[in-house]
Amino acid sequence: MIPLVAVAHGSRDPRSAATIADLLEVVRTQRPGLDVRAAFLDLSAPRLPDVLAALHNDGHRDVAVVPLLLGSAYHARVDLPGLVAEAQARLPLLSVSVSGVLGPDERLESVALRRLAEAGVEPDPSLGVILAGAGSSHQPANAAVATVARRWARSLGVAGVRSAFASTAAPDVPTAVADLRAAGADRIAVASWFLAPGRLPDRVAELAGPDAVVAAPLGPDPELAELVLDRYAEAAAVTQGLQYA
Repeated sequence: MIPLVAVAHGSRDPRSAATIADLLEVVRTQRPGLDVRAAFLDLSAPRLPDVLAALHNDGHRDVAVVPLLLGSAYHARVDLPGLVAEAQARLPLLSVSVSGVLGPDERLESVALRRLAEAGVEPDPSLGVILAGAGSSHQPANAAVATVARRWARSLGVAGVRSAFASTAAPDVPTAVADLRAAGADRIAVASWFLAPGRLPDRVAELAGPDAVVAAPLGPDPELAELVLDRYAEAAAVTQGLQYA
């Protein structure tokens, strides 16, 4: 089978890489025998160019890359294609196909809601929910999170749901908290639109205040692993199609 390289953003926080490793263990459980390797765009090791070089040196000539990114922002649109292009220039015998990012997909929402439930959150009319993401200068990426929040607002039976962002984009978390309080929320819960722990999820928790219930990031989950494998299948199909074109 074509190897799967799962590429995450990377973080100085060691919990982030550990969470990615745990997720990929779930992927391996669902697809025994598949060569699954972790790689990172920045801040964590191994970096993507090093993983691609290692696969090339192992004799592989086709690789499927899956970005472990929830939306199509700068890292997906600029960083990742640039690194892949640089690697292929150095490794001309290696064919690399890159899938789409993980979102949008209803399984991401399912996992995020499950993390809320695991945190003890039960929806009721006194509850306000914040769906907190990283934030991007690419507005469509922020709009995708806001779309999920609006969908939840129609279905959860709570005082309100707002999207908020840890950096770059508006609204920030304190603004969303204030908005939900004004809408009648007595309690605040924060759903995570982050794959793994790190500086930005910690910032969200701090800004939400000591009384807010903050759900864990999406992390290792069978539904998330299934989504990764679906994206892998998309990229592998492209590579196999090129082989027989």
